Amino acid sequence: MRNDRRLTLLALATAGLLWGTTIPLTKVALAGVGPGWLTVVRFTLAALPIAIIARHKLRAAISPRVVAWGIIGYGGVLTLQNAGIARTSVSHAALIVGAVPVLVALMGLATGRGVTGAGNWAGLAISLLGIGVIAGHGGGEATLTGDALVGASAVLSAAFLVAQPKLLAGRSPLAVTGVQFAAGAVAVLPMALAGGAPPVPGMMPAVATLILTFAGTLAPFALFAYGQSRVSPSAAGAFLNLEPLVGFLIGVALFGDAFGSAQAAGGIAVLAGIALTSVSLFGVARPARPARRTAVRQPELHVEAGMLAADAGHPVLEPSVGVR
Repeated sequence: MRNDRRLTLLALATAGLLWGTTIPLTKVALAGVGPGWLTVVRFTLAALPIAIIARHKLRAAISPRVVAWGIIGYGGVLTLQNAGIARTSVSHAALIVGAVPVLVALMGLATGRGVTGAGNWAGLAISLLGIGVIAGHGGGEATLTGDALVGASAVLSAAFLVAQPKLLAGRSPLAVTGVQFAAGAVAVLPMALAGGAPPVPGMMPAVATLILTFAGTLAPFALFAYGQSRVSPSAAGAFLNLEPLVGFLIGVALFGDAFGSAQAAGGIAVLAGIALTSVSLFGVARPARPARRTAVRQPELHVEAGMLAADAGHPVLEPSVGVR
């Protein structure tokens, strides 16, 4: 059980770190590829290796709801986000994307698909505060249209994260991801075609698109699907706070963005918030209360607190030893 928790934590953290490269890479790729075509190319190339690896589980992963949420959660979210990034600053995009975990927690609470404890809320609030500090001192040009497009993508992304655990239950996370990638690419293709023929990008946009496809799409989405199938939506969503932090650091290192005490304090706050959420989710187990004795002796379940099962996003206790 402990090894499983460590693997889940590692998968979610790695996904968040890799996603942090997507905003800078998207900025570079958009110089030669439009928002629609970038979404189509990105998800088509990412879906192909998944289709090969998970070919024996694809049939079980296909359902109307899986396909529909693939269109919304991948095709819709990424098209809106690409269009927004092209029209706003990295700092504004980072702040808006950083609000996704809070939206996930609120939607999960409203729909009954997640339970967020005090530690989780505190971690989300601290991370969001840190992201706000970073974005507020990031500089750059921004437009209301660009902010609105990124905001719309954030709302759709949060809804997708809340719905996804139920879709993953009993299915291969990798196969579901592949089906949804393909659904997103096919759905966006008509819009991309309406904007013209596929462009021929220069060297830098082409390289950025390839890196975005595999390091920013294939690996993190698959890792996140694995982790999300084992925890609640709000817990998984907390690791998305790594994305704006890493994106900002890349901007400082490679794009010459400003860095000072405010940015450093914001980065520390993001990491502290994620650590607090992680402790809340993966903390040391506490012994369970003994079951009330009845006339007929019932089997005792030895449970480990904090273990979550993906049953429509509802956290439940799983046996750590067994029934005796």
